[in-house]
Amino acid sequence: MLEKLKEELVQLHLELPKNNLVAWTSGNVSARDKETGLVVIKASGVRYEELRPEHMVVVDLDGKMIEGDFKPSSDTASHLYIYKQRADVGGVVHTHSGYATAFAAVNKPIPVVLTAIADEFGGPIPCGGFAIIGDESIGKVVVDSIGKSPAVLLKNHGVFTIGKDAKAAVKAAIMTEDNARTVWLAMQIGVPDEIPQEDVEKLHYRYTHVYGQ
Repeated sequence: MLEKLKEELVQLHLELPKNNLVAWTSGNVSARDKETGLVVIKASGVRYEELRPEHMVVVDLDGKMIEGDFKPSSDTASHLYIYKQRADVGGVVHTHSGYATAFAAVNKPIPVVLTAIADEFGGPIPCGGFAIIGDESIGKVVVDSIGKSPAVLLKNHGVFTIGKDAKAAVKAAIMTEDNARTVWLAMQIGVPDEIPQEDVEKLHYRYTHVYGQ
């Protein structure tokens, strides 16, 4: 079931190592099927280059396995918590990308000092608190801390991003790391100037309502 979505997730997972967002088997992408409400997520501990559609596990929002021969990701409960709390979310991504996670390690948000951050995130990329992996605790921190941003850092842990679908969530994860790297580099030169909120709102509106086709 949901074979097209499984195939799409295989391809989207490959974007994570391609963009240096994960190492070995860390990180994951999930997607919610619009028609059934079921969630597809990768099997736990399978290397990205080995992923096939059969490594994708289908679960309902309560975590009951609907289809699959493998144990789902250890982050599944947190993904499901996000979906249950945010009806607008169709995709969730978790990474440990280096520059963004460095900000998480020191419990600091990524300030809105670049137009690209204003465009994509509409403000600083927030940093939420610490939570233990394994249950929905991380998902709760994500929901409580992410605000209107498509991305949030988790203290001492990594990055979670959301989107209208899995592709949008992967894009947000890539943009989070790209901007975190540039901000970190800028901080080696001096103290970057934050963009005034009024201009942030204008930039974000243009990017989300005017830019592109």
